[in-house]
Amino acid sequence: MVRWCRGTGTSSCRSGSPAERGPASFWEEQDMQLGLIGLGRMGGNMRERLRAAGHEVVGYDRDPKVSDVANLAELAEKLTAPRAVWVMVPAAVTDATIDELAGVLGEGDIIIDGGNSKFSDDGPRGERLAERGIGYVDAGVSGGVWGRQNGYALMVGGSEEHVGRLMPIFEALKPEGEFGFVHAGPVGAGHYAKMVHNGIEYGLMQAYAEGFELLSKSELVTNVPATIKSWREGSVVKSWLLDLLDRALDQDPGLTALRAYAEDTGEGRWTVDEAIRLAVPMNVIAGALFARFASREVDSPALKAVAALRQQFGGHAVTPADG
Repeated sequence: MVRWCRGTGTSSCRSGSPAERGPASFWEEQDMQLGLIGLGRMGGNMRERLRAAGHEVVGYDRDPKVSDVANLAELAEKLTAPRAVWVMVPAAVTDATIDELAGVLGEGDIIIDGGNSKFSDDGPRGERLAERGIGYVDAGVSGGVWGRQNGYALMVGGSEEHVGRLMPIFEALKPEGEFGFVHAGPVGAGHYAKMVHNGIEYGLMQAYAEGFELLSKSELVTNVPATIKSWREGSVVKSWLLDLLDRALDQDPGLTALRAYAEDTGEGRWTVDEAIRLAVPMNVIAGALFARFASREVDSPALKAVAALRQQFGGHAVTPADG
């Protein structure tokens, strides 16, 4: 299965075998070059998934052991204009990285921010880049440490022209099949959608975690891990998060190796801020966020489950019980 495109709009692309594409002069297979900045847990796996799909990826990281180039200037030199560069760094250094990158790119190039930036930063950032003739696309990326194998759910914001030009990259990163990608709207929409996605994730994790705690304290249920495992098929609560909780319990049935301390990346807070701004009742997500705050004061089984889930899907650091 490959992607064939004509023009730059997302509606001008389709997937299929070479025999299905029609006349060669009408549809053209698109392999792309991409610069990728930040080769950590997700960025490094994204590089490998893109390369496996036939795209050329030039990666830069501050760690020379994983970097393909020594600096951003060399990265820009290795790409053929018009260039596309994906930034996958922590939110705290995203603006500085993009500003430095803009200094070595030129008119017609595109920068994609795939980190956990706040959506309200995207509009001003896009305007600054537009003054240089550089396009900007924001991409919410979900998939954690499993994305290389399973694909990444992508929520993208930007113009139709810029998103369409990048579709071969998005197609290679997303899971196979119909789902896993959305052009959510203009610049900022991708990170907004990812913010809401993460807020929902908070609520789902908290529900599983509270169920785990109740089972653990029950006088009747004597095999909690097996009970969780039984829900993985035939149950309306089956999900990938439940699978990961089962995996964590296989590794540590009582989660005794963990301290019930769950961090938050900020997106849950932003989601609740938006709920307040738009007067949307968001009891579950707000409660899940506050439970994480409470985890920093008490050591509960439920918050151990939340900490274990964050480690399982995202490789996030956990606090050992003896820490």
